Amino acid sequence: MRVSAQHKNARISAQKARLVAGMVRGKSIAEALNILTFSSKKGAELIKKVLDSAIANAEHNESADIDDLKVIAIYIDKAASLKRFQARAKGRGNRIEKQTCHINVTVGN
Repeated sequence: MRVSAQHKNARISAQKARLVAGMVRGKSIAEALNILTFSSKKGAELIKKVLDSAIANAEHNESADIDDLKVIAIYIDKAASLKRFQARAKGRGNRIEKQTCHINVTVGN
């Protein structure tokens, strides 16, 4: 049994989110939640919400026992960038790209 959840267009770069995803990949649910709760990175909070959603999906839709679950797969895909301009000297402007990503979490036995 595999159950997944996803967060599309999360306002964090894929590179920063992948650092956190690597910490919990393959761990049990209790261990993964513990790591994400006490991590100081912004990506930890976003990934924890998606993991909680995947756990709730498994419990509600598949009647799974939470204690037996573990993080089977977690992957981060790059999404569209928000393009902005910042004013510079002499009437010029610099382009700023604000990165977004898709967070996918799969839990199962």
